[in-house]
Amino acid sequence: MIDKTGEPALPAKFIDGSIMRHIWVMTSTSALGLLSIFIVDLIDILFLSMLGSDDIIAGVGFAASISFFTVSLSIGITISMAALVSRMIGQRKIDQARRYVVNVTVLALTLTGTMSCVIWFNLPLLFQLLGADQGALNVGVSYLQIVLPSLPILATGMAMSAALRAVGDARLSMLTTLVGGGVNAVLDPIFIFALSMGVEGAAVASVIARFAVMGIAFYGVTRKHKLMKSFVVKDLIDDFRPIFKIAGPAMLTNLATPISNAIVIKAIAQFGGAYVAGYAIIGRISPVAYALVFALSGAIAPIIGQNYGAFNFTRIRQTMRNSLIFNATYVTLVSTLLFMLQDPIIALFKLTGEAAELMRVFCTWIAITFIFNGIQFISNSMFNNLGKPMYATWFNVGKSTLGTLPFVYWGGQIAGATGVLMGQAVGGMIFALAAVTFAFRHISSLANAHQTTINQQAAIK
Repeated sequence: MIDKTGEPALPAKFIDGSIMRHIWVMTSTSALGLLSIFIVDLIDILFLSMLGSDDIIAGVGFAASISFFTVSLSIGITISMAALVSRMIGQRKIDQARRYVVNVTVLALTLTGTMSCVIWFNLPLLFQLLGADQGALNVGVSYLQIVLPSLPILATGMAMSAALRAVGDARLSMLTTLVGGGVNAVLDPIFIFALSMGVEGAAVASVIARFAVMGIAFYGVTRKHKLMKSFVVKDLIDDFRPIFKIAGPAMLTNLATPISNAIVIKAIAQFGGAYVAGYAIIGRISPVAYALVFALSGAIAPIIGQNYGAFNFTRIRQTMRNSLIFNATYVTLVSTLLFMLQDPIIALFKLTGEAAELMRVFCTWIAITFIFNGIQFISNSMFNNLGKPMYATWFNVGKSTLGTLPFVYWGGQIAGATGVLMGQAVGGMIFALAAVTFAFRHISSLANAHQTTINQQAAIK
């Protein structure tokens, strides 16, 4: 098929074939890429734990909570990239898909650059607000002063990688993060130990890896798929509204997550730095263990988008159901492994006392509740790709405020730092169940409205 520019049209590969197979292929390839980054983050914290300082681990934990604000902006922008580009491909509007790729990328670079500057000049204040003591504050500020300037580069790479997923090139999208993770893994021990740079070495390795991610993604978008065109200010102005109709709520949705994390880490900090160090390690183990769940929402976005463009609501509903089955099965298996391996994990990171206690509670009781995180991720993807991004915003903001603050507070009052984790899990369950209920109702509403339109057109004829 040829598009109106005279070039071969990109295929809408998700509008037929096995939905579960599409979910598995897209999720597993996306997860492999994410897993490379998550494993490197985990290795980072493992290497840093060898330096024998709770201040280092706690400082990096606080730093992750702060930098997550900018990363969350990036995630929100990539959601708009995946939704809009896949939808245009489903409708065979390839020239508009290219415009979205260019304009979303420019916005990703601009917005995250601005946010990084604001955070960089307010680092000590932000660490103090989170409850960091002076030792952790010094470590965290030193780390982020190096990492923050590279976040716009990471955002650009993430946006372009989302464009690759939107056209169904899961393999190259995976390769971008695999290369970044590989670069980081090789450079970490060199900078941390061989060059004796400690936490600053881990930061430098991360910066170099982010340039590698952007380089591979840029090649795929510009050379392989020819999805890039010249930037035109007027096109950006014209596309700003449809982009931010999705990106705006998606950014608010994703910003709710670091707000929730900030509430939790501040609640834990009052019980001591050892608990913060334990929580920081849990924060690096969880993404590795549940990489497929983190990848799932982004992986199903082009499946939803292309079928929405083709008005195939039966396949959209089946995508929702299959995603939920996939999520529950995977989380159950992984949580069982974490329960069985909790002693080796504690030994590997040399956790003792309070940090070990927190890890045991996580592996025994909290890990299985990640099923509800997956449910919310899937529901949010549905909302973002089916024209109701504000629904995702409301549910995520609700979970991060009403579903976090009171539950975390009372959990801490009842059971200390371990009660904080339990309270966070309970609040998340409530909002996840509400979100999935509304997601199914929205799919039915869209299907009914489309059928009504078809009936009206038939009656006119």
